[in-house]
Amino acid sequence: MSFDVGAVRGQFPILSEIIDGKPVHYLDNGASAQTPIAVLDAVRTYETTGRANVLRGVHRLAERATDAYEHARVEVATFLGVAPMEIVFTGGCTAAINLVAYSYGALLKPGDRILLSELEHHSNIVPWQLLRSRAGIEIDMIPVTVDGRIDLKKLPSLLTSRTKLISLAHVSNVTGAMVDVGAVVAAAKSVGAKVMLDGAQRAPHGPIDLPSLGVDFYVFAGHKAYGPNGIGVLWAKAELLDAMPPFMGGGSMIGRVTFAETTWAPPPRRFEAGTPPIGPAIGLGAACKWMRALDWMGAHAHEMTMVQHLMDGLQKIDGARLFGPAGLQNRYPVVSFLLDGVHPHDVAQTLDSFGVAVRAGHHCAQPLMDRFDLDGTTRVSMAPYNDGGDIDALLTGVRHAARTLR
Repeated sequence: MSFDVGAVRGQFPILSEIIDGKPVHYLDNGASAQTPIAVLDAVRTYETTGRANVLRGVHRLAERATDAYEHARVEVATFLGVAPMEIVFTGGCTAAINLVAYSYGALLKPGDRILLSELEHHSNIVPWQLLRSRAGIEIDMIPVTVDGRIDLKKLPSLLTSRTKLISLAHVSNVTGAMVDVGAVVAAAKSVGAKVMLDGAQRAPHGPIDLPSLGVDFYVFAGHKAYGPNGIGVLWAKAELLDAMPPFMGGGSMIGRVTFAETTWAPPPRRFEAGTPPIGPAIGLGAACKWMRALDWMGAHAHEMTMVQHLMDGLQKIDGARLFGPAGLQNRYPVVSFLLDGVHPHDVAQTLDSFGVAVRAGHHCAQPLMDRFDLDGTTRVSMAPYNDGGDIDALLTGVRHAARTLR
């Protein structure tokens, strides 16, 4: 049975909107995906029938809210194939990376080294620079190949006994290239380093078997994975969470507080100070449940068909140049391109006049743009609800930009 994209699209009310007389061709999923009815219903149910603070309340609404919040943790854990108590809810993917940089970073010593790549989002660069300023750690960088992939051939020469963590994008938010996780984990183990993956661009494309990957930390954002804004996830191995000090102090993350001494709650509470993002967490749990029910073999094949359609179409437009992998192997549906003589922002603005939403600029990856001496690219990022009509509308807009803006 072929993948039924129409049935998936029907679950996203915004895709049937008409804006300024044009249908919505939403191809900016790498920045923020749309939200299905199942998620909207879950958040609405909490807000209208179970809104209360979680944990210590003994009244029925508090118990209902706590049950829904902890059930969301179970849904996320099931999506990742891990234990619920290894799931920490955060304010987003950036917040999750900062948590690791602060709390795991507190275990590091001056001269210890963190290994990143030239491909990383700023949220996987700047927190480590802040740690370098605080703690005197050093940062090394894996270069990128000409086709926009992390150059793992250079990895062994960059590892030392002082390398404590390798932190990389699971899938690039600019090129769509997927890192060879097995090779990274094997290299890390050779020097006793931990591995963290930024899964912001991978998580929206189906369940992940984290135990089989062999990594130590994984982070992703709810708003890119069909969930609400303001929610993210940190997964870490239980022994690492046990060893890490808190990131923030406040209510809920404590064992006992006196002015002489405070003791910490066990993970994950230790890292969830204050009132958590309850509604967004419940929505993310619903999003993970929704994703688990999708036919991802069919969805991924559908996504790759759209990627090929897009790349074939762009290659027929005079002056259009693809940036990143030229093929479909080991990639996800993120495609960046340039139009010679036209700024990416002008391309994106022209596409908007055709009802097509894309992203333009450096994509919070300025070191990567510097590597290729670019001001930015136009980025197309797809989800299972996109269809050939979205790609056709985009190509029509790019052809128009090529004719009128150069």
